[in-house]
Amino acid sequence: MTVASELAGYLIQTGFDDLPPLAVERARMVIASTLASAAAGSSIGSAAIVHALARERGGRPEATIWFDAGDRLPAADVARVNAMMSDAAASDDSDLRTIAHIGTIITATSLALAEPAGADGRAVLRAMVLGYEAAGRIGEAITPVYAERGFHGCVITVFSGTAAAGLLLGLDQAGLAQALALAATSIGGLGAAANTSLSREYHAGLSAMLGVQAALAAQKGYQGEEAIFETRGGFLETFGGRAVDSVTADWGSEWDIATDMAIKLVPGSHSYHAAAEAAVNAARAGDVSPDDVETISVSGPQFAALRGPRHPANLIDMAHSLAYFLAAAVVDRDFSWVHARPEKIGDARIQALAEKVRAGGTAGGGSSRHGRGATVTIATQDGRQHTSTVDAPRGSGPRGIDWADVDAKYRALMPLAGGPSGRIEDSLRIIHAFDGVKAVSELVGLL
Repeated sequence: MTVASELAGYLIQTGFDDLPPLAVERARMVIASTLASAAAGSSIGSAAIVHALARERGGRPEATIWFDAGDRLPAADVARVNAMMSDAAASDDSDLRTIAHIGTIITATSLALAEPAGADGRAVLRAMVLGYEAAGRIGEAITPVYAERGFHGCVITVFSGTAAAGLLLGLDQAGLAQALALAATSIGGLGAAANTSLSREYHAGLSAMLGVQAALAAQKGYQGEEAIFETRGGFLETFGGRAVDSVTADWGSEWDIATDMAIKLVPGSHSYHAAAEAAVNAARAGDVSPDDVETISVSGPQFAALRGPRHPANLIDMAHSLAYFLAAAVVDRDFSWVHARPEKIGDARIQALAEKVRAGGTAGGGSSRHGRGATVTIATQDGRQHTSTVDAPRGSGPRGIDWADVDAKYRALMPLAGGPSGRIEDSLRIIHAFDGVKAVSELVGLL
């Protein structure tokens, strides 16, 4: 049996009632998080360009573009545009192992496919949990080598959309195996482009669209190379994967959406969230004035060098600037959604303090198995030092995710897409009780 077929079999045989409540709850949470991030990204030009292209092509009105009343397009195009809006704002989820935005893709894809399929909330949540599992397992098998070879996380996230779409389309094991195999040979994307340009969300859009298209092609009987994962020169070998049995080993022992997903409670790269929190803690505990700072040093498994631009000029720069995260956290003794705004990115006090940020090596950084913790030390000119360690970012599996934080994010970002506040609260109530939704239009209609 091929890897694709074995994985497809596990996905199909796992029903909603086989999933633990925590995994289902996390799926509901990532719906809220993805929609909130998409609201923040709805006015960003990259998503608007692809939306315009999709509208020009037209096609069967199957699903709804979020925040654009009455704009219905083919499901693959809708998944693409909605995923781009969420990714563009740099405020969506991350898988802590890979920093791949799996939740964005499963949400955009599942809601888009659920509309024409007439799927209810339970079917969507099942597709999301299992789609996350498929991508998480394949991603873990190729991490960290895929990134070292220059590839972007979309080579992982595509499988979440493929699996979710295939399940919502009702593919059998043979069909879902073909869909996964087609996705494996469809996707690409270079990390260098994503870290410095609007290619980041372009990758997310392609990931969602190609996942849907792979499932639709398989539904019509398209046959690809089913052994593409394990064959010589195939997916796992190309992207640096481990033994093929790691993709399906110990199925059901734990669920990646519960153990490894992190919802962003502040904007920018999840790699830096623990560092920003540690910097805030140290600045508050020491009552540190920015004018008194000699250096800000960060250490941890991922901080051998200072990454990203020291002086960001825009949202893309900001999302990847470790120096900005730490300088802003010390200046404001906080780091929140406002720090993605142009006026904060250009704040002269933050830009000046960014010159004093240093990467202090890989030691320290807490005990998170994902290596996403950080230790920050603020040294002042009078010789004092103030240190804080954060093991894992807030809103992550290792620390737990609180609905109060998710709700606060939703209420903070959803108004950026316009629309009456009453609908925001109504839609949030539907998400909380999504298991009982009879049709996805109950939620999408409020957007």
